[in-house]
Amino acid sequence: MNYRLVSVPLASELSHEARLLAGARLRAARGVVSAAADGKTLRVWYRGMRLSDAAMRQIQRIREKTEERVSEPKMEDYRRDALISLGVFAAMKLLEKNAPGAYVGLRFLRSILVLGMARGLFKSGYGGLIRDRRPNADTLTATAVAASVLSGRPESSLSLLTLSNVAEMLTSYAAERARRQISGLLNLNQRFVWLVDGGVERKVPVESLKAGDMIAAHSGEMICIDGRVLEGSAAVNQSSITGESNPAMKQEKSRVYAGSVVEAGELTILVEKVGKDTSLAHIVHLVEEAQAQRAPVQNFADQMANLLVPVSLLGAVVVYGATRDWQRVLNLLFIDFSCGLKLSTATAISAAIAAAAKKGILVKGGNYIEALAEADTLVLDKTGTLTVGVPQISFIRTVEGVSEKETVLLAASAEMHSVHPLAVAIQKYVREKAWEVPQHKSSETIVARGMKASVPDFDGFKGGSVLVGSRKFMEESKVKKLDDITIEDKSPNRIYVARDKKLLGVIGINDPIRPKMKKTLNQMRRHGIDEIVMLTGDSKEVAAQVAQDMDIDSFYAEVLPEDKANYVQKLKERGCIMMVGDGINDAPALAFANVGVSLGGQQTDIAAESGAVTIRSEDPEGLMTALSIGRRTMSLIRQNFTATITVNSAAMLLGALGKINPLWAAIIHNTATLAVVLNSARILGSGKKKFLPHIGLF
Repeated sequence: MNYRLVSVPLASELSHEARLLAGARLRAARGVVSAAADGKTLRVWYRGMRLSDAAMRQIQRIREKTEERVSEPKMEDYRRDALISLGVFAAMKLLEKNAPGAYVGLRFLRSILVLGMARGLFKSGYGGLIRDRRPNADTLTATAVAASVLSGRPESSLSLLTLSNVAEMLTSYAAERARRQISGLLNLNQRFVWLVDGGVERKVPVESLKAGDMIAAHSGEMICIDGRVLEGSAAVNQSSITGESNPAMKQEKSRVYAGSVVEAGELTILVEKVGKDTSLAHIVHLVEEAQAQRAPVQNFADQMANLLVPVSLLGAVVVYGATRDWQRVLNLLFIDFSCGLKLSTATAISAAIAAAAKKGILVKGGNYIEALAEADTLVLDKTGTLTVGVPQISFIRTVEGVSEKETVLLAASAEMHSVHPLAVAIQKYVREKAWEVPQHKSSETIVARGMKASVPDFDGFKGGSVLVGSRKFMEESKVKKLDDITIEDKSPNRIYVARDKKLLGVIGINDPIRPKMKKTLNQMRRHGIDEIVMLTGDSKEVAAQVAQDMDIDSFYAEVLPEDKANYVQKLKERGCIMMVGDGINDAPALAFANVGVSLGGQQTDIAAESGAVTIRSEDPEGLMTALSIGRRTMSLIRQNFTATITVNSAAMLLGALGKINPLWAAIIHNTATLAVVLNSARILGSGKKKFLPHIGLF
């Protein structure tokens, strides 16, 4: 069947989430086969002669949304309006001083001029009242302008417009700082790279690179692509990705990311991702989307602001009825709570997301900032989260006359083809020592016990029938003198190695705890985490040892990945859960938690999609930083609520009593609004100490 295509121009580009939502809604309309938004064009494929009415309505809504985004006032608009109103205000004052008669005679023209300058306020204020059936902050301001004109004091509202436009300009500037912090991440400040072609380096534009190319990166240069190191070694600052200030050492097979800087050394890199596919672009995209996700506290601020607008209008009516004093009425109308509550809250959430991103922490929405602030229970996965996730040999004990090398190489030969984590640890140890593993004649896996192999003599060592596995395996195989080796290490993962039924040695293997993990958990306890729980698929013995070493309150062992979500659900009944995992097999549990945190940058793309919060560094201190940002943000929001309501209520009381004039009422209101927005923007302040505060002391 042939489909028809219609292309609809849009006023502005849709966000990623808006594109998905628009496509889903259009496809639900009768006759629509597919829909996609690309840039400023919406394309719709449909069956039949014309689009259905439902599809046309959806397209119209999408167009209106993009037009609203374009028509939203920008800082330049506020600056222009502020300069115009300030110029007109100054001209009126000069006219009043130098030609008072003409000033009085031009009262009608002055009123018309003020009403014309406030036409936007009347449109949004009374238009919103008719459309939404409730007044907003602009309704209050428009009423104040109308009241000042009716009372014969148009210059009062002109001062209000001047102050309001100046305050809006400054407030817009403060609120935009958070967005500029994110957009600045993509400014790589490097237009050219060294392309390696036939062993020769030549300078080419970054835009010309494609996957599969080879480039060279020298000291002081920024890496503009994601790739893998082929040759060389260098110290690379990758703070834009992980938030870590210390350079990471990169060598052959290491991964490098766009936005990182070569501080010392040289690298030859295989290009894997360029442009919008890089990890840095992915970070920026996620953070931009996160800033569109509203937190519950933002909805609360909007509701409170909307409720307080009628209170101000009612107060103005009561004051006029009691005093018939227009000046007191203007005092009340010149003050509203809406700007301070809404703008400061939105700025705080946006700034918190931006500040977290600067430290390598991706927060997917304002609701998770609020959840971080409320978290009181920490749930941790063990392998790859509490621990490094890479088993390592912790000790080697041998019987008299047998060397460590002989024991390890016999074990490695038997375990040569095994993918068991314990076998991988032995193979890794051999590679690090640069030893050559002897080939075995035959090998057999004994399920749940170990390996049995026949190994020939090698390098001056005797071969034979080799057994590698658990103590129980040795006992069942009649290996003698198993207690001849004294083991003090607490590691429960012990591999016994025997040759011709005689014990050669014992190899201890463990998964080491992440450096700084215990320190981080202690810090989190001091900052409001009441309970720490560990979930692991490992044995009870291993889990008990880790829980004891880390002072964990409780643990659940031998838990399957799909069952972790059930434990999280039960824990949610008694607290706000912050679940930390590696972002791969913990995805269901991360989704069920109040806030799921993926820790570690090993699988950056996977981790970034699975957790509500993603810490791209391997450093567990990122957990404390994320918690502190959430706590600090909500503390500042509560401060702003208290300050806005207290200051504006006091100003309204003074205005109702006639203790201040409308000019001072406008000054107090706009100064308070600007102060709380700037207070919210403080979250963007850099420095580690700013994110480890004593709760409530800001």
